[in-house]
Amino acid sequence: MLRPGQMFVRMVLVGLLLAGRHASAQRAPSAGNPTETTGSTVAELLAQARTLQAQYHESEALAKYELALSKAPATYDALWQAAVLSVRIGARYTDETRKSAYFSAARLYSSRALVVRPDGAEGHYAEALTLANQATLLTARGRLLAYREMRPHVLRAVELCPEWAEAWQLLGRWHYRVDHYNPLERLFSRLFLGGTPAGASTFRAIDALQRAHELDPKRIQYAYDLARVYLNRSQQTRATAVLQEAVTLTPVTADELEISRRCRRMLEQLNRKLRRQISRHVRKL
Repeated sequence: MLRPGQMFVRMVLVGLLLAGRHASAQRAPSAGNPTETTGSTVAELLAQARTLQAQYHESEALAKYELALSKAPATYDALWQAAVLSVRIGARYTDETRKSAYFSAARLYSSRALVVRPDGAEGHYAEALTLANQATLLTARGRLLAYREMRPHVLRAVELCPEWAEAWQLLGRWHYRVDHYNPLERLFSRLFLGGTPAGASTFRAIDALQRAHELDPKRIQYAYDLARVYLNRSQQTRATAVLQEAVTLTPVTADELEISRRCRRMLEQLNRKLRRQISRHVRKL
């Protein structure tokens, strides 16, 4: 729980971070298609942002999307991409105030994206992703409400875009997290929230993560998530197979490098455990 002084600091930093980003959004957008009314400038900014994303320059890409939004506040692609990038950048900070500022900005972007295009898979994904990350900073009640609110958005994203691996990964994580509420979370949900969100299941989590891994086997994050769930279900053979695939992948970003190291450590632990089991079995013969 934040103390009053911490809350004041958070509010000030959020205001400073968002003031430059959203001041232009307070102006009414021009009639017609925003991209058409601003000529080729917005289109060029979007292209530049995508290029920067492909090169993993996420802060620079976010700045380009924000500049596009300053010219055309209802640009759907810029809104949902800015939300996702704000979450990714914010998640790297250890300081909760900075995390909160980025996550708050992401929520504004994703909410606006859903207003612009209510049936856009990307907007629903961005909203679900933001809620999942905001939940890590909230009190127990706020966290459980966020997971409840997240459910329709992540399900809708998968429904609208069934070939999107990232949406399947997020769905798998939601299933697993809700299905593993601790006793206090379950009690609170039952007493005050009408029960836990419907349909959450570890088996569905595995199905969703398998789908993400099948759609994009080169993404080490999907393999890591799937292996962890396998291990928690004591499915060591399956976990080993997935980890063996994962360690052959070449990490590109610092985040992927850290996940690769975790995969190697998990695989080494499994191999040591297997050798001990074989040794014990041989001694019994």
